[in-house]
Amino acid sequence: MKSTELSPTVRVGQGADGSLTYLVDISPEALPPVRGRDLELAWHAARQAAIAASWGSPRGFRFRRRDGGFLDLALSDADACCWAGAVDGTVGMDNSYGLSLCLRLLALVDLLARARWLAELIALTRDGAELHPALLGAAAHVPLTAEARFDETDFRVHLGKRLGESGHPPARLTGATA
Repeated sequence: MKSTELSPTVRVGQGADGSLTYLVDISPEALPPVRGRDLELAWHAARQAAIAASWGSPRGFRFRRRDGGFLDLALSDADACCWAGAVDGTVGMDNSYGLSLCLRLLALVDLLARARWLAELIALTRDGAELHPALLGAAAHVPLTAEARFDETDFRVHLGKRLGESGHPPARLTGATA
């Protein structure tokens, strides 16, 4: 595997089979927040890549934990590889911002699949799914967990605050009762 230093915190290596490995000197929870607009653009780029059947390469990640240990993650699912490839093709994943953007996109998809209470913030259309701006804003700023996911409780709190600022918080998200 050939490896090249691309930033102070991320090194990328490519295997003979085309797979990519990211060696990241920080833990997932230390990755920076991203701009909500960039997350929205990544969402749309991932959809376009899926339509084009641009499945991308398998990717592995090795994050250095704060305690000196490591967290290894592997993306081998075709959809996840597709979405990661779309992010890599638009902003790049050879830096902590691009990696954060990709992992936040994947964490958001994971959260949407398991948190049914988010359904009212997704509009399904003929062209795909549109996400409420507060949902994108929360995903852009809520810290990732040590496992590169979103903590559902923390996400709900941040999202409730964002929706409260908009003046239209759904009761299910804020805990209010009718």
